[in-house]
Amino acid sequence: MHRNLDPSYPFAHQKAVAHRLDSTPFRPSWIRTPGRMQNTYANEVFVDECAAAAGADPVEYRLRYLTDPRGIAVLRAAASMAKWDGRPSPRKDQSGAIARGRGIAYVKYENARTYVAGVAEVEVNRQTGAIRCTRFHVAHDCGQIMVTSVDWASYPILRFPEVPEVVMELINRPTEPPWGVGEPAACLPPPAISNAVFDAIGVRLRSVPYLPAKVVAAVKAAGAKA
Repeated sequence: MHRNLDPSYPFAHQKAVAHRLDSTPFRPSWIRTPGRMQNTYANEVFVDECAAAAGADPVEYRLRYLTDPRGIAVLRAAASMAKWDGRPSPRKDQSGAIARGRGIAYVKYENARTYVAGVAEVEVNRQTGAIRCTRFHVAHDCGQIMVTSVDWASYPILRFPEVPEVVMELINRPTEPPWGVGEPAACLPPPAISNAVFDAIGVRLRSVPYLPAKVVAAVKAAGAKA
């Protein structure tokens, strides 16, 4: 859990201490970006607190200390995408139930790999306490981009109205060590759905995604062979 413990900025005076626990009540298991997420949260929120204490714009404050040209580039790119208005936080010109704000964060992953900067735009309901992120801008520098022919914007992502009913049973084994839950189960839907589609129409689809046009073409091809 020590990854990204050191801030992504070469501050003149800093000390990072990792505390190792040989025994804990719970055995940690699968989570994406283990340690990086928690440490980046702590580092970037504290840097923002420092900027606020200095009465400085959060982007400008980070650029004061950031010396890596690639890190500077992604930070500026994210700010430009979001049309960042340079000013200290928090905003002083808001009243009413809904307050709007923007926040930035930056990380050099594991202090050795991908550079990422992101800007979140949020709405906060002062009366209910509800927070809604309305937009998120991300700038990446992950070195040479190997595949530029595909994107997630046109890829058919499953939406909440299409999510199926999920019926689950957890088999408790008190005498066995605890293992991960999230990632193992994520392996099952693609093959199970593929097998269910075959059971339904007698056609084996061997490549994903199962776009409607692909399904119709496979059904027609199977009918022609019959």
